[in-house]
Amino acid sequence: MKQVNGQKLLESLGSGVSAVRGRITPDAPMDRVTWFRAGGLAELMFQPHDTDDLITFLKLVPAEVPVTVVGVGSNLLVRDGGIPGVVIRLSAKGFGDLELVGENRIKAGAICPDKNIAAMALDHGIGGFYFYYGIPGSLGGALRMNAGANGAETRERVVEVHAVDRQGNQHVLSNADMGYAYRHSAAAKDLIFTHAVFEGYAEDKNKIRTDMDAVRQHRETVQPIREKTGGSTFKNPEGHSAWKLIDEAGCRGMMIGSAQMSPLHCNFMINTGQATGYELEYLGETVRQRVLEHSGVRLEWEIKRIGNFMPGYEIKEFLGRGIA
Repeated sequence: MKQVNGQKLLESLGSGVSAVRGRITPDAPMDRVTWFRAGGLAELMFQPHDTDDLITFLKLVPAEVPVTVVGVGSNLLVRDGGIPGVVIRLSAKGFGDLELVGENRIKAGAICPDKNIAAMALDHGIGGFYFYYGIPGSLGGALRMNAGANGAETRERVVEVHAVDRQGNQHVLSNADMGYAYRHSAAAKDLIFTHAVFEGYAEDKNKIRTDMDAVRQHRETVQPIREKTGGSTFKNPEGHSAWKLIDEAGCRGMMIGSAQMSPLHCNFMINTGQATGYELEYLGETVRQRVLEHSGVRLEWEIKRIGNFMPGYEIKEFLGRGIA
């Protein structure tokens, strides 16, 4: 369903938009942005040139207009009715910096791929970042959800996070300010992360390389990394593995339309062809229901779902009662 308000929204920003250096696109297709290759249109997409440009633009956007931030789209499911308001997509040119800022400290832009951070740490003999080699996506998402793998998490390495709020004000958050928990950060939802500083420790490069190779081999062996997927679909409930609960409920390989729970790793949802956002989300909610009925455990989404449903294709989140 094509939106027709993008140009009107752009015009409503007024003459001040001429000072903006980044790219502005009305009615931008989100299926070109997400790794699922599904979803509707962003009413207005903005790709800022740098932090100053982001601040300039945000000050033009009326308070009643919703603002949504996306990274490389690796952990994102966009609904078919599209995203109202402004979608901000950070660019590699302005937010992809990566540099050494101390003996064991790394500064990285929010759109920097996680695996690039791991690679820089290896080059400089800095331990503690090997797990990033196995996390798809970019730093902004890792900061927001406390991304982790192989027993390590983002919160273990964060020193400070730099961000811009909805009004265009800049903030610096400490590790404690981020309020990290499992796959969660308590940082204000309107904050747009621009870059962060991390600290590791001196470690032998051969040891780091061995750990990174193990991560790579694990991903290539048990995850559908060459498919159109958003990564892990559900969080691991305390005391359980999501994939095992899904498997035991008979959902491995389950399909709705072109959406499927991967036969290789059943906590990975994949688009096998031209799956819609509706098919993908409906599949996920069906799996949640079956797992709850089988084991009494309620799975929580790890993939971020955003946007509006198409009229007549609304999906109600399954909220059945369970023991967890």
